[in-house]
Amino acid sequence: MRDAALLIRNLRKSFRGTVAVDNLDLVVRQGECFGLLGPNGAGKTTTIEICEGLTEADSGTVEVLGLDWHRDGRELRQRLGIQLQETCLAGKLTVAETLRLFRSFYRQGPSVDQLIDLVQLGEKRFTRVEGLSGGQKQRLAIGCALAGDPELLFLDEPTTGLDPQARLQLWSLIGRFKEDGRTIVLTTHYMEEAERLCDRVAIMDRGKVIAAGSPRELIGSIGDGHVLEYSSSASPATLRVQVRDLHLAVPAILQDLDRQSDRLTGLRMRSTTLEDVFITLTGRSLRDE
Repeated sequence: MRDAALLIRNLRKSFRGTVAVDNLDLVVRQGECFGLLGPNGAGKTTTIEICEGLTEADSGTVEVLGLDWHRDGRELRQRLGIQLQETCLAGKLTVAETLRLFRSFYRQGPSVDQLIDLVQLGEKRFTRVEGLSGGQKQRLAIGCALAGDPELLFLDEPTTGLDPQARLQLWSLIGRFKEDGRTIVLTTHYMEEAERLCDRVAIMDRGKVIAAGSPRELIGSIGDGHVLEYSSSASPATLRVQVRDLHLAVPAILQDLDRQSDRLTGLRMRSTTLEDVFITLTGRSLRDE
């Protein structure tokens, strides 16, 4: 495809007899933020590591920016930005020294000062990496990934383990890169993150894509509306139902409980999310695994 930044066909990878990626097909268009979603063990990281040239596939093809890792590895390294799930940076180097090191790997890209401003680490310029918070280390890791002014940015679980404020700061940083018209591929199991950042998503489970589309399309596929979660004195376990009209559903639930001489003990209402899509398709929560 002429407008594809990433093209995956029949991708397969096993580890010691366990299939991690099972004949996967994906297309990521230029200029979009594309999310790979799913629980731990779904095959997200293995897929992205093959695309990054870090892991060899058993079979299938991967084209990145129209190039192939076996033939065009040197060129791809100049045009990609990669933030790993666990980025190990030298603890004794300062923020500025770390960014200067990574900037030296590329033919072109922002200056060290521009990178520091971009990831909002000006006050930490001379702080050693070992003295940074978790959120600051993640911002620095993304700064390193942006050192070559990449056309395509890979982010593997970029906000895992961060507090809400640090997560929002990283979302803002990713959003600015997206606004520049660059392509982003990210993996996450945070549905709110995918809904906020991604133009399209693919939900993975056990090495396969089980649904793909825009967040709105996927949520609409199981019925736009709301989710009611409630419990009763007779059934303390939380029950979950999808409804379109809250003003009709709540009275109906109360009437049904009344007919059974039961009473409501808990009620929570929320909008339908991508997590509900996953539950509908698999019968499991994203965090069951």
